[in-house]
Amino acid sequence: MEVAIGDKVIYSKYAGTNVKLEDEEYIIVRQNDIVAKVEG
Repeated sequence: MEVAIGDKVIYSKYAGTNVKLEDEEYIIVRQNDIVAKVEG
């Protein structure tokens, strides 16, 4: 499954690493932890 910046995805509950850059918060997840890509 390919994902791009801005895509909405559903990922495993305990997956990912929280990162804060300047005033924005992000969650970095491995592609294997992505369960689905939300369309629409």
